[in-house]
Amino acid sequence: MGRWKLIGLATAAAVLVSIILGVAIGVPVSKRNAESDLERATRILTESPLIDGHNDLPWQYFTNIKNQIDKVNLEDNIKDSWKNPPSKIPSQTDIPRLRQGRVGAQFWAAYVSCRTERRDAVRNTLQQIDIVKRFVKKYPQTFQFVRSAQEIRDAFKDGKIGSLIGVEGGHSIDSDLATLRMFYELGVRYMTITHSCNTPWADNWLVESGDHPSIANGLTEFGKNVIREMNRMGMLVDLSHVSFKTMTDTLDEAQAPVIYSHSSAYALCNSTRNVPDDILKRVKDNGGVVMVNFYTSYISCNQSYATLDQVADHIEYIRDTSSIDNVGIGADYDGVSYLPEGLEDVSTFPDLFAELVRRGWSDEDLKKLAGENLLRVLEKAEEFRDSQADAEPIDDWIEESDVKDYPCRSNFTQATGIEA
Repeated sequence: MGRWKLIGLATAAAVLVSIILGVAIGVPVSKRNAESDLERATRILTESPLIDGHNDLPWQYFTNIKNQIDKVNLEDNIKDSWKNPPSKIPSQTDIPRLRQGRVGAQFWAAYVSCRTERRDAVRNTLQQIDIVKRFVKKYPQTFQFVRSAQEIRDAFKDGKIGSLIGVEGGHSIDSDLATLRMFYELGVRYMTITHSCNTPWADNWLVESGDHPSIANGLTEFGKNVIREMNRMGMLVDLSHVSFKTMTDTLDEAQAPVIYSHSSAYALCNSTRNVPDDILKRVKDNGGVVMVNFYTSYISCNQSYATLDQVADHIEYIRDTSSIDNVGIGADYDGVSYLPEGLEDVSTFPDLFAELVRRGWSDEDLKKLAGENLLRVLEKAEEFRDSQADAEPIDDWIEESDVKDYPCRSNFTQATGIEA
């Protein structure tokens, strides 16, 4: 064999070795095959469930078709199908796109407007819980209603999308612990302590901007009882939408890990819907998880534009400020009108994970982000619940003076016909 031929073969071998090493250690994206990153991301999401913390599809059922479930077929791509009246935003969720997005489990939000507070919030929330159970039952080949971490794993093993319910807003319980307990019996596994309105016992995020006056200065004593009772039952405490003081008060009180079902990093976008650094550090100590929201206003602080890369930046910031064990995904699909370029609907989750592959994330860390962190949090909540098996339910009532101006709520004397 000639000298130049040997040199040529040696050069080719060196190039091959450099390519293999480059893939192994991570090289600039321009020198790697983007499709291989997507394939790896997709493989990871077939091995471990992607658990999205917040999707508002039930609200779309209500606002577009008044919960008349047969008016839409989720087995079709329904992006432009909502009628009666047309949706303000194209649908971001249906079964084909959920499958394309490799969604393994989903918290469906039972959201009702703050306009129902002091009126018919409980009834409206029950309607939202009902529609979740109905569409899960209608598509048994796709969805499976689940109530525990193990049931999520079992559904994923069976190729089903484990479906859970989160009540989005403490106004839904009408300041009543018995209502909270009944929601848990119906399968609700988290409650967002406030939405964009105060309750008589907790302040919401708009207090920080001065748009709402503080009512509770964080949590009142009854608000602390709500946290205690949620811990006792094993219901996850969700701190998305609450004021910073409510976050602090809750973390002081909580005996089980908390979640943020759909919030991002305040340091990268100073919306008070996001989580500041001092709280991120406390979430690490608490063992909770912050599930990153995709809404452009909470990613770039620009209502109409953000990018997939910026969402990845929020994920990495929370990982670096808290830890890899304290970050998850809570996209907020079908609840927001503007989404980042590249993350327009539920089909795009693998693209986000492919970007993190390009950034050098390990398989183990990607699985934690996808759902293992949330599963651990839910398991810890269940462990604490089991440890409290002999504890009696908290039967304290809210102070009548705190709800005296609720027009549709009778006080104790009126309700019982006796003097308290």
